[in-house]
Amino acid sequence: MIKAIVTGHSKGLGAALAADLLERGTHVLGIARSASQQPPADGGAARLTEVSLDMADTAALAFWLGGDGLRDWLADADTVLLINNAGTVQPVGPLASQDPLDVARAVAINVAAPLMLSAALVQAMPPGAACRIVHVSSGAGRNAYPGWSVYCATKAALDLHASAAAQDDNGNLRIVSLSPGVIDTDMQGQIRATPIEHFPLRQRFDALKQSGELAAPARVARQLIDYMMSKDFGRDAIADLRQLKSVRK
Repeated sequence: MIKAIVTGHSKGLGAALAADLLERGTHVLGIARSASQQPPADGGAARLTEVSLDMADTAALAFWLGGDGLRDWLADADTVLLINNAGTVQPVGPLASQDPLDVARAVAINVAAPLMLSAALVQAMPPGAACRIVHVSSGAGRNAYPGWSVYCATKAALDLHASAAAQDDNGNLRIVSLSPGVIDTDMQGQIRATPIEHFPLRQRFDALKQSGELAAPARVARQLIDYMMSKDFGRDAIADLRQLKSVRK
């Protein structure tokens, strides 16, 4: 049985990922602060388990991971997918404008949570089961942008984590830090609402929205999951979904 864990599953790309997986008949464990905003279609509700957790609350996440809930949910799986999707772009702006608490929250959501979940998942896997992990990264982790020092740094951390973990003796584990491209989600709305003095490149994102160049979450979700289930997955620890022209099933 294939099972999948999706963080930030209640909206945006996370909601699209959960919906696509449920349509494929996959059992999904969604982890987010709030429940899914749209009920699953075609009986998918029976395959969806939701856990209410704030990814910024490292202590609460550690407490949940220290219990039996994850191991019990995984017990009958032979393949497990983990999509570390939850993330935040805040704080945006130069260092002089950044609230240290916002910085800590970003590091907790963007870095601590995915690394904690990845380690806990591998330790809780049933013997012999295969495990595939995707960190949803960003081009911002591979290029520096003014105003995005925290976002760039945290996404770069995911790239290096996947690269280093892929060099370990992992058995049935494959891990990739994947940039999905620019997607039409609430995060993009936050970017476009940022004062230009805090994010000088905002006009570039305004133009992407106006020209209809933002990718639809459902299309990105389908491509991401197809890639995750393909023979090509894990060949490179750092990848860009837009550069994957085709994948081998």
